[in-house]
Amino acid sequence: MPSLQKFMDRILNQLFRLVCLLMAFSGIAQAQQSLKLPDYQKTKLPNGLTLILMRQTEVPLVSFQIGIRAGAINDPMGKEGLASVTAELLRKGTKSHTADQLSAELDFVGGRLNFDTEADLMRGQAEFLKKDVSLGLDLLSEVLLTPTFLPAELNKLLAQRIDGVKQAKDQAAAVIQNYFNAYLYGSHLYARAEEGDEKSLAAIKRPDVVSFYEKNYGPESTTIAVVGDFDPASMLNALKSKFGGWKQKGSSTAVKLAAPVASQGKKLLLVDKPDSTQTYFLIGNVGIARTNADRVGIQVVNTVFGGRFTSILNDALRVNSGLTYGARSSFTQRQVAGPFVISTYTQNKTTVQAIDMALDLLKQLHDKGLSEEQLKSAKAYIKGTFPPNIETNDQLARVLIDLDVYGLNDGEINDYFAKIDALTVADVKRIIQQYYPLDNLVFTLIGKADEIRDQVKKYAPQLAEKKIGQVGF
Repeated sequence: MPSLQKFMDRILNQLFRLVCLLMAFSGIAQAQQSLKLPDYQKTKLPNGLTLILMRQTEVPLVSFQIGIRAGAINDPMGKEGLASVTAELLRKGTKSHTADQLSAELDFVGGRLNFDTEADLMRGQAEFLKKDVSLGLDLLSEVLLTPTFLPAELNKLLAQRIDGVKQAKDQAAAVIQNYFNAYLYGSHLYARAEEGDEKSLAAIKRPDVVSFYEKNYGPESTTIAVVGDFDPASMLNALKSKFGGWKQKGSSTAVKLAAPVASQGKKLLLVDKPDSTQTYFLIGNVGIARTNADRVGIQVVNTVFGGRFTSILNDALRVNSGLTYGARSSFTQRQVAGPFVISTYTQNKTTVQAIDMALDLLKQLHDKGLSEEQLKSAKAYIKGTFPPNIETNDQLARVLIDLDVYGLNDGEINDYFAKIDALTVADVKRIIQQYYPLDNLVFTLIGKADEIRDQVKKYAPQLAEKKIGQVGF
């Protein structure tokens, strides 16, 4: 009977959490008539830890987001993937709990706790019912402050990661961005695969993980945002109790990230996948940083060009011609300029047709700009689809982390609609000319080289070639 009761309690916890999430999506959306970030308080502890608290009482949930400046750019040369491995190992055992015990505790209360790594930072996410916040905070502090990095867990994870990289190369869509980044960025830190490759992962040992943790995980490089149904004073005291004594174990040195230089002229990388019946391709260059002053205008333009299903790219390449099942364009915004790409795929025999069409559409964008009707449509689309992205506690906590990590302010949300409304056709024309490369383009293709090599040479005077079975990207 006790085990049955535990099972039923666990199910009820999961169902209650699901109901809470549904309430968040429906109720908060209706209440949010104007776009304004709710009030919050920001505190910096004596040890350097930044805490951000936002009380939201609509549902009995509390969400935590953690941002630690320990992303892939912090990886030592030759051991790419170390930041990602370190983050994943946090859940694989502490001084008080094994990995299985941690999972069992979380599962029993329907809690969530995980970590992942981006180029610029490590993100942690946790969420618990209001009644389970004390336990949740215990587990969160435990995995952040006392991970054990057991050799058996590390070896198992590395083996899985290496196999994963090899398997991913069977799917061009899963790895083409890695090839593109490496080719575009060259010696810049953004060139490296965030999760590593077969060689770099194999070079990682336990002392590397411990050293990375001690050097990069500490209060001065960490921000914790908490959003949900709690008493702010009590939560602040609880966080101080758990993290106030946290000290940096090693000597931390912030990564000095240079602004990447855009590629000049045209160059093409062909990655040979002999069994491929389709060609996947990315076309682009260095894009914009997260703090770029034109980022809102760029989003509006990109919505029309390649950011939604009814975009110029998707209409032409998918809907009207049937060359692909999807085509899009995107700007990845990072600490410094991330990549801009046009991306799609097509059958081997229509590779040139699809690339020609994408390039022609890019030229038309430059020549014609956007009409008043297109601009109005994009503004309405963004204003209609954005609010659901900042409704839940978890989403709001993520926004707070981004604001702090990237040095932004409340205007990022509060002034968003006003900036969209203020955009004119003339602004759009300038943005297109400034941020959408036309003559300076980097091409990356994955496909059957023997079938497409001679045809794609026309796109760039500089052509490089790799085989997808080669180690690395």
